[in-house]
Amino acid sequence: MEMDRFAQDNLPPPALWPTLLLGGLGYPEHLNCVAELLDRWVEQGAGARPCIRAGALRWSYADLQDVVNRVASVLVERHGLVPGARVLLRAPNTPMMVAAYLAVIKAGAIAVATMPLLRARELSYIIDKSEIALALCDHRLLADLLAAQAMSPGLITVLAMGGDALATEMAAASGVFEAHPSRADDVCLIAFTSGTTGQPKGTMHFHRDMLAICDCYAARVLCAEPEDVFIGTAPLAFTFGLGAVVLFPLRIGASTVLLDQASPEALLAAMRDARPTICFTAPTAYRALIPLLAPGDTSSLRRCVSAGEALPSVTWHAWFDATGLRLMDGIGATEMLHIFIAAPHDLVRPGATGLPVPGYEAKLIDEAGADLPRGATGRLAVRGPTGCRYLADDRQRAYVIDGWNVTGDTFYLDADGYFWFQARSDDMIVSSGYNIAGPEVEAALLRHPAVAECAVVGAPDADRGMVVAAFVVLRSPNAATARMLQDFVKAEIAPYKYPRVVTFLDRLPRTETGKLQRFRLREG
Repeated sequence: MEMDRFAQDNLPPPALWPTLLLGGLGYPEHLNCVAELLDRWVEQGAGARPCIRAGALRWSYADLQDVVNRVASVLVERHGLVPGARVLLRAPNTPMMVAAYLAVIKAGAIAVATMPLLRARELSYIIDKSEIALALCDHRLLADLLAAQAMSPGLITVLAMGGDALATEMAAASGVFEAHPSRADDVCLIAFTSGTTGQPKGTMHFHRDMLAICDCYAARVLCAEPEDVFIGTAPLAFTFGLGAVVLFPLRIGASTVLLDQASPEALLAAMRDARPTICFTAPTAYRALIPLLAPGDTSSLRRCVSAGEALPSVTWHAWFDATGLRLMDGIGATEMLHIFIAAPHDLVRPGATGLPVPGYEAKLIDEAGADLPRGATGRLAVRGPTGCRYLADDRQRAYVIDGWNVTGDTFYLDADGYFWFQARSDDMIVSSGYNIAGPEVEAALLRHPAVAECAVVGAPDADRGMVVAAFVVLRSPNAATARMLQDFVKAEIAPYKYPRVVTFLDRLPRTETGKLQRFRLREG
């Protein structure tokens, strides 16, 4: 069978890979993850189980399999898709986006999902970097992709999801499609980082990786069950979202609720209607939900996961006070595919990120790469069954050091082995010889009742080297002055940490996944 070898040829040299810890997972040499995530449920007679809910639409596992098979048939038989080829996916969180993801991977090809808000030039970079010739795009998002196609002539075919042409082809296609006999270590996903620290990097993940995050985090920390109903707001192009509302529920035969729009209001409406039991979203969303809640709105929930950015302790306590639910913090990375440090529900400590997910190991290192003991603060290094493999990118050497993934985060490791996030390593502010963690200052500012959101960065200063600069979004105009906030922070934490510069903004710059773009604040 014809095979596109682009991915294999552009993996980093094995010597630059992180050490992979695969013991106990027991995946076979040949493995197509879609056969495990979807087909086996139908084969076992569970095809009628609820699978996907989106507004009024309801799909069972058999319904999803039928759509996946028809899309895969169209791609292979009518458009010449071969194993190893890359397919760009562009859509909101819709059932067809899920089906497209699974169809591409089931056919042995490689999914390259993109955020709906990316513009033509950003899409063109991904198309060229991944050498993509075929794309599936929601019909509402075609304009920017067609503009990118004009910049990147290697993109030959664009199929509109929701368009008449694809629907006609699917109707004529077979609902039977045999999963390609992929190897467990074949690339099935290229996920691009959000580009908060420079040009986006393509991270390459295998079929076995898609199952490993389910069998480690979802099974052993989240402790999800087949009866659970998942919901979340992160885009499916963001690996946090892919795991949260697609891979985790499918792995155990559970169901998921998809949100085309990810606003707090849309999430709350879906919670009231669908009564989910597990929610994944970012700290800012939990904070925004609190004033909107009515009695009973969260009564169906048993697990609430926060990730995507640091969880301030004030947000943890505010959510707990409003709902009685303990937020489960976690840190993941596109390079690692999903969460690798978190704590099971009953072991959550407010303010702490948590413990290494079973199957993963984590430690702290100093600037020279030497291991640090408990009680120290240093750079986070982690390894497990997943790990960083950049697509043809020299930055691999900076992320993987001596077999460990060095994430660019600074943590404190306490005597009990809990990891406490301090800052991104490049967000530590050194002012007059003091090390100041921006998130600590942010947490203090967030305790002021007038502050809705804030971000803290270091600003150059002739006398002190750097000073703390705060960017603040107020709950209402003129609700506080800079002096008021400075005095408040001095009373909350060590006075030397107070923000010497305070700038008020209408909103903070964020990526589509909700991550704060601190570099834009530093640039002014």
